[in-house]
Amino acid sequence: MSKLYDVIVIGAGPGGMTAALYASRANLSVLMLDRGIYGGQMNNTAAVENYPGFSSILGPELGQKMYDGATQFGAEYAYGNVTDVQDEGGVKTVTTDEDTYRALAVIIATGAEHRKLGIPGEESYGGRGVSYCAVCDGAFFKNREVVVIGGGDSAVEEGLYLTGLASKVTVIHRRDQLRAQKIIQQRAFANEKMSFIWNAQVEEVVGDDNKVTGVRYRDKVTGEETTVPAAGVFIYVGIKPLTDSFKHLGVLDDAGWIPTDELMATKVPGIFAIGDVRAKTLRQITTAVGEGGQAGQSAFNYLQGLQDATLQDGAVPAAQ
Repeated sequence: MSKLYDVIVIGAGPGGMTAALYASRANLSVLMLDRGIYGGQMNNTAAVENYPGFSSILGPELGQKMYDGATQFGAEYAYGNVTDVQDEGGVKTVTTDEDTYRALAVIIATGAEHRKLGIPGEESYGGRGVSYCAVCDGAFFKNREVVVIGGGDSAVEEGLYLTGLASKVTVIHRRDQLRAQKIIQQRAFANEKMSFIWNAQVEEVVGDDNKVTGVRYRDKVTGEETTVPAAGVFIYVGIKPLTDSFKHLGVLDDAGWIPTDELMATKVPGIFAIGDVRAKTLRQITTAVGEGGQAGQSAFNYLQGLQDATLQDGAVPAAQ
């Protein structure tokens, strides 16, 4: 039978690594599982300028520092694409493509992914002008022209945020009207730094060898193609939580996010969720780290409760 861990953290981004740090520092046996290299989306970030303690730090460098901190108290790390989680009698079984693990508590930190347009230039200019987070990267485009692609709440709100930094923000939308809430639309239309291009099908992100220079789009009514100059392109066509493996646990809302209480606890005792998978509004490294610390402590408190129950009737297994 496989080792029984105190805590398994599914996902080794900033939230998952912080949860592992807190839990292992509390002398719990901890395993981090991730389907890729630790660090998550930080590995695709050229520079992080809004993390306390650093005026600027490379994303992969910050990820390495967090990993070193997460493992210093004994937390283990393993590659694993989690396909299933079962909760049976208080013991959680985590199944990956290759192995099965057991734990008394599970912290879900699998994150979310931005929906892609799938157009030329989107991937090749990622981190060099193409972004999916204005709060993360907007400061790199001070007093420069940028394009926002999308028409929902996120696109328009992030566009408004960018007007405080960029010289001009052009919103390109495939329909003839926005889908954002009316109050948000009113703010956008009243902002002199924002302009709108309607009925536009974005065809390509264009640039030179090192950076974005514009966006080529096709007018869906006339068929005419035009290139809008831009130093940055912010894409907001949806975000998808990576929660398919947890559907049967009953912890997801209708949109696939995981609601939690302020202690990061889900509906299932002993299962916690943090970071971008949570139903919330702000998804940043700092928020994930804060939630990770809380989840690590909450897992410790949960296990203390199990120990108390064991003392009473011996019904709950202890970690081995």
